[in-house]
Amino acid sequence: MSSDQSVPSGRGGSGPLAGLCIVEFAGIGPAPVAGMLLSDMGADVVTLVRVGDKPNMRAGRRGRRIIRVDLKDKAGHANVLELLGRTDALIEGFRSGVMERLGLGPDVVLARNPKLVYGRMTGWGQDGPLAHVAGQSLGHWVSKASSGREFLIELMSKAG
Repeated sequence: MSSDQSVPSGRGGSGPLAGLCIVEFAGIGPAPVAGMLLSDMGADVVTLVRVGDKPNMRAGRRGRRIIRVDLKDKAGHANVLELLGRTDALIEGFRSGVMERLGLGPDVVLARNPKLVYGRMTGWGQDGPLAHVAGQSLGHWVSKASSGREFLIELMSKAG
């Protein structure tokens, strides 16, 4: 795991989420937007980017640190698990089953850190007939507003 900046400190900026550390798995769609908004509200957001990939700068990476990692490498995977063991929340927007295939599904991560808020932003949920289909239109983001609000409320309750 190589870091463009230091490892998360849990400090972040000022705002209602100051003091919370959130790990965002780089991708497209609503996850980068959520990371940007959480950072804007004071959270210390660290974005994990696959080695060799360029982070999507159009999605507003302001206020975030980038850590490059090879999740298929044993050492990289172990480092990410260690990081998730001491963070407050995780956000990811991959298709159904991707995090499980990487060995980072909720069962594995929550066993290490039961207090972690595991935020998934998939197009059509984790199971069902459309689970494997991407769903990242603006209309979809609007339809997810209430679950995003619930995620934010849970994070704010952790901040005290």
